[in-house]
Amino acid sequence: MRFMIIVKGDDKVEGGEMPDPEAIAEMAAYHEALEKAGILVDASGLQPTSKGFRVRYSTAGRTIVDGPFAETKEIIGGYTIIRANSREEAVEWALKFPNPRGEGQDCEIEVRQMFELDDFEPGEGVERFRKLGVGGA
Repeated sequence: MRFMIIVKGDDKVEGGEMPDPEAIAEMAAYHEALEKAGILVDASGLQPTSKGFRVRYSTAGRTIVDGPFAETKEIIGGYTIIRANSREEAVEWALKFPNPRGEGQDCEIEVRQMFELDDFEPGEGVERFRKLGVGGA
């Protein structure tokens, strides 16, 4: 089972402020522990939305909307993907995740289970993803 730990963005992230060295060291230690446990799949922080864009779909076609985006509460600031044996194991690791805003600060991370290819009905499309080695293949 793969789980994505989602770190929400905030005004600091959107303003391009980098985390302090102590916060980076805490995150590094946490991710080293995930690696040692053999469950780390991927992790990264994301640049501010001012460097991003969205693709808007409509009946008229597709259009590009450049950032920044106003609703910082909806922004993803970073993520960690783990492969856990159960939801309970994912919960245990999520509870150890360093507070992205710093200990003692109000904050929230979101953890979502990812789909695996075996969750879908077998078919040509699923097999094509399996050959690509993505989607939990």
